[in-house]
Amino acid sequence: MSTDEMSHYWYTIVNPNAGEGKGKKDWYRIADLFKKRSIPITVKFTEKKNQAIEFAREAVIKGYRKIIAVGGDGTLHEVINGIFTQGECSPRQVSVGMIPVGTGNDWGKMFSIPLIYEGAVDVIKENKLVLHDIGIIKYHDGDKQEKRYFINIAGLGYEALVVKKTNRQKEKGRSSQAIYLLNLLSSLVMFRNTKTEIVIDDKPYSGKIFSINIGNGRYCGGGMRQTPEALPDDGLLDITVIREMGRIEILKSLKILYDGTILSHPKIDGFRAKNIRVQSESLLYAEADGESLGHTPVEVSIIPGAVNVVYGEKII
Repeated sequence: MSTDEMSHYWYTIVNPNAGEGKGKKDWYRIADLFKKRSIPITVKFTEKKNQAIEFAREAVIKGYRKIIAVGGDGTLHEVINGIFTQGECSPRQVSVGMIPVGTGNDWGKMFSIPLIYEGAVDVIKENKLVLHDIGIIKYHDGDKQEKRYFINIAGLGYEALVVKKTNRQKEKGRSSQAIYLLNLLSSLVMFRNTKTEIVIDDKPYSGKIFSINIGNGRYCGGGMRQTPEALPDDGLLDITVIREMGRIEILKSLKILYDGTILSHPKIDGFRAKNIRVQSESLLYAEADGESLGHTPVEVSIIPGAVNVVYGEKII
């Protein structure tokens, strides 16, 4: 296929394990919808974790400039990391679409991407684009510093512990919103508030913290709204810091994690910034887009208007 022909095709990366196997089970139905709407696609199925990074990188190097993630937020996360770790072109020259098939599908909520496949494919067909900011999280794995890109939300502390437990269960074939909620509650038993030094755009902030969430997006963990006012194209990270809380107080406050009023709590602080650095007395683990990473020290920054995404409805 020539480069000119590739420019018309959507390189479609399918995670067959997404949504407890829905990626595989529903693919032929999704493929038929693309065919009926005359959307040309080239298809690649992942077989293991992080393979979508490799596939997206290779697709851009070959000349594709339109990529669809068929899966959950983790599949989209990998596609973004593939796009941002190739040297063939600026990521701004690439467009990314999504067909949500995962268990959480948090990123798509913000852009009104339907969970009904017909609607999601119609969004691809309409091809409305917005330049989306992308976060960079630098973290440590032992003594080695690593880096990941993220499109939605990164978290440290309690949230990352819940994600880590949930991802272990996913690897064993157990994945559902009920399991995430169970881990949300059971992790309270083992988690300890951690003495932390934070620098937000060169302004220091310190104390014992429960969790930190850093978002381009508004939803995480299957509908939680921990950065409820984040905008994906304002060139800023929304940062929510939950300070020291006891287990009973956390349980009483669970409702505000979901209803968008989290920043009204007296022990929760909100910021907007371009950079945040975090060091902690004991290790705080990190996650990004629901993918478990390493630990503190951590630095998060933003690339404004970094990549085109296909959206249904744009939030204001």
